[in-house]
Amino acid sequence: MPHMKRMATIFFVGLMVLAGARAFADWSVELESGAVFSGYNNVQIPGRTGTRFSLSKELKTDPGFFYRIRLTYSFGDRHHISALVAPLRLDAGGQVDRLVRFNQVEFEPNTPLRAKYRFDSYRLTYRYDFLRKETLRAALGFTAKIRDASISLQDNQKKTEKKNTGFVPLLNFKMEWMFSGPLGMLLEGDGLAAPQGRAEDVLLALQYYATRRLMLKAGYRVLEGGVDVDEVYNFTLVHYVVVGLQGMF
Repeated sequence: MPHMKRMATIFFVGLMVLAGARAFADWSVELESGAVFSGYNNVQIPGRTGTRFSLSKELKTDPGFFYRIRLTYSFGDRHHISALVAPLRLDAGGQVDRLVRFNQVEFEPNTPLRAKYRFDSYRLTYRYDFLRKETLRAALGFTAKIRDASISLQDNQKKTEKKNTGFVPLLNFKMEWMFSGPLGMLLEGDGLAAPQGRAEDVLLALQYYATRRLMLKAGYRVLEGGVDVDEVYNFTLVHYVVVGLQGMF
């Protein structure tokens, strides 16, 4: 599939960038998975002349499954560079009690509709540990994000899809508080706001170092944001129930 090929290409380009560093380094791989649930998901395409409707209230969005993969290269004791692949798929269905104009196509009232929401994120992040103590570590950095998204809507006779790909700069942060030996709290994320829109992706989790090279985690992630421009209006809130692990080598 094209988006899977694109995902693999960006991930391995990120891997090559990380592998090009020459300072002493440590590597880690994080795998994250679990259940994903839609909060609000309001759509209007085009952003000024389409019909604004909800994929989560007027239609019903089913819970889904997600995964994320992050490869991190740590060097010079406090510096970290990482590449993240984070696909997202949500399916919705139902009826809207009024005419829906979506992406220049009209759907009649009370017609069974099906929608697919895709939001794939590819990120390259640099982060610096400005605080390092025995039980507390804090870091700040920045993220270059490629957003590859689409929303499709169809009935039994017609289908239309709006795709959107773009670059988004974000600020990055991470804090670890090891409050009880190998058990600690993790807070990390990316976020930024601008006049045209905003983006936040934040994880709060418990983490446990089973060994010096294996960390387990479980928690809650929230993804929120959107854009309000002539081409597209879409603001979305997504909840994640997260389990994951990190291997260091």
